[in-house]
Amino acid sequence: MRKKVIAGNWKMNKVSSEANEFIDEVVEKAPTSDDVEAIVCAPFPFLASLAEKTKGTTVKIGAQNMHFEDSGAFTGEVSPGMLSDLGVTHVVIGHSERREHFAETDETVNKKTHAAFNHKLTPIVCVGETLEQREANETMNHVESQVKKAVEGLSDEQVTETIIAYEPIWAIGTGKTASSEEANEVCAHIRQVIKAITSEEIAEQVVIQYGGSVKPANIDELLAKSDIDGALVGGASVEAESYLQLVEAGTR
Repeated sequence: MRKKVIAGNWKMNKVSSEANEFIDEVVEKAPTSDDVEAIVCAPFPFLASLAEKTKGTTVKIGAQNMHFEDSGAFTGEVSPGMLSDLGVTHVVIGHSERREHFAETDETVNKKTHAAFNHKLTPIVCVGETLEQREANETMNHVESQVKKAVEGLSDEQVTETIIAYEPIWAIGTGKTASSEEANEVCAHIRQVIKAITSEEIAEQVVIQYGGSVKPANIDELLAKSDIDGALVGGASVEAESYLQLVEAGTR
């Protein structure tokens, strides 16, 4: 049975004192069930402190991005080695906001996914369609293309360890949520894509999250679906109370 994985993505929010207060509360109150994994994906300036505070706990710390090169003349960028050295365990790759605003492509997503594994980081690879693509019935083809490119060249073991987050772009930060049936349909298709690339055994092990206006009010319905193994959560993960409610849902 696949573990439920709840990853909070703070995006560009909080200052250091707020980040530390949040993580202190989460470490104190987070459930210790083996059925759920709690990840907090925070801005770069907070990662060292948060990783230190969560050392030896069940809470994992993730970054929201990274460069695919190990080092070099890339002013303003952060390398995978820098992240792993801090104790960061996960990294979000290819979020739609980075694709839209910072020229992320399927090619850079693939490079970053390989770089993550080279430094023992678990990639959370984001895929998803625009409203225009959904209305044109292009969702499945678009998401399939993104998934295939993201895992290109990975070993079967690496594919197994990759977390894929399906986030319909039209549902991110809009208050709109794909119905649990719509979300599960795409997540199930993603699993079939992985099966075609590798095997049914591997596809059944891959964690596939849903993201897009997930909140305590709808998390149970989403997690009850056959192919939704967790959530990548934006707004509802910024406050400790609601984030903890989401993690708790993963234990039910």
